[in-house]
Amino acid sequence: MKRNRGELFVGLLLILLGAWFVAQRQFPELAKLVEQYAKGPMVLIIGGGVVFVLGALLGTPGLSIPAAIISGIGGIIYYQELVKDPSVWSYMWTLIIGFVGVGNVLAGALNRSSSQVRSGLNTIVVSAVLFIIFATMMGKLAILGAYGPAILLILLGLWVMLRAIFHKGE
Repeated sequence: MKRNRGELFVGLLLILLGAWFVAQRQFPELAKLVEQYAKGPMVLIIGGGVVFVLGALLGTPGLSIPAAIISGIGGIIYYQELVKDPSVWSYMWTLIIGFVGVGNVLAGALNRSSSQVRSGLNTIVVSAVLFIIFATMMGKLAILGAYGPAILLILLGLWVMLRAIFHKGE
């Protein structure tokens, strides 16, 4: 049964999507009501949430990772539309790595796997440092002044080395 959960998920998703299309045809006012929320990035944000909830209900915590990526990209697009600046992708792409980390944290929490949670947190830290470095290099962030990216790279390198030295073999 566990191997078939992914197929069950896809089948359920297709059924729900088909039911949604029928409901829109039968009740046009429902489509108008939802239309205000179903624009651009909100579809991705809500879609990622639906994937997460269905994954949790079906006992497939691994779906937390694509759910976080989908919602996170929706958030980036929402921010891009909010600030009306297409150049945000020049540094915001680094957050996608962090979305993988968020998905790992969620999956680890659902699996009760502390090592997966730690791995996810580590990925989030790396993503945050990369985000700060790229945003600073693109002139969108002025943290730590002109030496910010260099300082962050040094600190990230020290953090990686210390983790390697003090890592408990699991």
